[in-house]
Amino acid sequence: RHGAGTDNRLDLERTAALLKNINPDIIGLQEVDKRAKRSDSVDQTAFLADAISMGHSAFGAFMDFQGGEYGLSILSKFPIEKAHEIRLPDGNEPRVALACELKISDQQTIMAINVHFDWVENDAFRFAQASVVSTFISGLEIPYVLLGDFNDTPGSRTLDLLSKNTLPVKKPEENHFTFSSTKPSQEIDFIFAAPQHRWAVQGSYVFDGPKTSDHRPILGILELKK
Repeated sequence: RHGAGTDNRLDLERTAALLKNINPDIIGLQEVDKRAKRSDSVDQTAFLADAISMGHSAFGAFMDFQGGEYGLSILSKFPIEKAHEIRLPDGNEPRVALACELKISDQQTIMAINVHFDWVENDAFRFAQASVVSTFISGLEIPYVLLGDFNDTPGSRTLDLLSKNTLPVKKPEENHFTFSSTKPSQEIDFIFAAPQHRWAVQGSYVFDGPKTSDHRPILGILELKK
C-alpha cells in the first residue's frame, strides 16, 4: 500500500519497524512507489533498505505513476548480482515479476522472484501472468525462491502451476490466512522453493500488522543444502 496503512496514514517508518522486527535475509514487497507524488516523491525501496540495514535492493516498475513509478521490490542482505524485470501480460494494470540473482556465498547463487499477480475475480489474467513466470523458472539452473502476492488460493490453476515440483513453505495450520490483515479469511500469499532436494523448510510464521498493511507478512525459514 505504498506505505499507507489500513488507516490511510503514509508511514514508511512504521513499515520499516515491522520488517526490522521480523529480521529476514530476503524481503519481497508489493505495491511500492518510487518517487511518486502520493508518497512524497520518496524512493521507497532505497528508504526501507537503508532504514532496516539491508545492504542490497532492487525495484521493478509496473508503470509510470504520478511523476515516478509504481511496482515491487526485493531487499536482500546478500549481494544482488543481477536484477531482471520479467514483463508479464497486462491485466487490470501492467505487471512485472522481479527476479534477483543473489550471491549467498562464494560458491552459490540463488534466484529470488517476487510476484504480484492480478487481483480480479476472473483468473485468466493471473494464469497468463503465472505462465510467463513458470517459463522463466523452468529455464533456471540455480536454486530459486518464488514469493509474493499470488492473489489466488490453494487448488487454483495458478497455484497448481507454480507450486509443481517445488517445496512449499507451509504456514501454521491454525494461522495460515494472509488476507485481510484485520479479518484474515484467505490464503493468497506464498513462498515456494526449488529444486526440492536442495531445500529444507525449518519453519514459518504469519505475523500481525493490521495497521501497516492489508496483508499479513509471512516469514519462511529455509535451509539451502549443499
